[in-house]
Amino acid sequence: MAHERVLRFLCQGCWLIGILHVPDEPLTRGVLIVTGGPQYRIGSHRQFVLLARHLAAHHVPVMRFDYRGMGDSEGDMRDFESIQDDLEAAIGEFFATMSGMQEVVLWGLCDGATAAAFHAWSDPRITGLVLANPWVRTEQGEARTTLRHYYLRRVRDPEFWRKLARGRFGLIPALRSLRQLAVAASQPATQVEALPERLFQALQRYRGRILIILSGADLGAREFMALPLQHAHWRALLGARRVQQAVIEDANHTFARQTWRDEVADLCTRWIRAW
Repeated sequence: MAHERVLRFLCQGCWLIGILHVPDEPLTRGVLIVTGGPQYRIGSHRQFVLLARHLAAHHVPVMRFDYRGMGDSEGDMRDFESIQDDLEAAIGEFFATMSGMQEVVLWGLCDGATAAAFHAWSDPRITGLVLANPWVRTEQGEARTTLRHYYLRRVRDPEFWRKLARGRFGLIPALRSLRQLAVAASQPATQVEALPERLFQALQRYRGRILIILSGADLGAREFMALPLQHAHWRALLGARRVQQAVIEDANHTFARQTWRDEVADLCTRWIRAW
């Protein structure tokens, strides 16, 4: 059994709103859910509510919240690059409210996962990271992923050729788009501050445990999956004993079906309670 309560706490002069899920017999390890934007604490198809309740039913205390400019919280809207103060405030409130809690896991989706990783190395209380479809978007990476996992699938689909034969497919615009993607994919990665490299540096500095959950049918997840295939330093990082990965085949970006959500919740529960 668990009960839920509303939290109201300050971040840089703005009031933030959160929901705390408190089990009757809570573990000393809690989970703070970091939403991907623009999104608020409930999540797509109530994903974060359902995940929090599942974890709380297994004795894991959970907090989910709206950072500044989202949902019921005050302030101007901000992106994942600008929520470090919000995370610090939420973690502080979580520990203050759950007096018996000794450590916390940050659970993030998409750019929320990347924001969580950017923050985790700086706080020793954060002993675990769950990164669901972490955001590593670059123009080059997006182009390569689209070519490999969208266009290649299309040309293998018999329906594509039937539409083309019947004149129901815009061949010229498609070829123009294909050419643009090919040019983008062939460009060298010259950005020193490219997002994948920044995420690598953050995870390298972080010494805690990491669980990475990837959706098999999500192009963003596919872009992340390409990193260890292309870069030795990513292979070394993801091959470390402290890192565990799971791929949910056919799942979309937000794990929209109940069976996918249940698999994510079960994975997280077993991982959090295993160490």
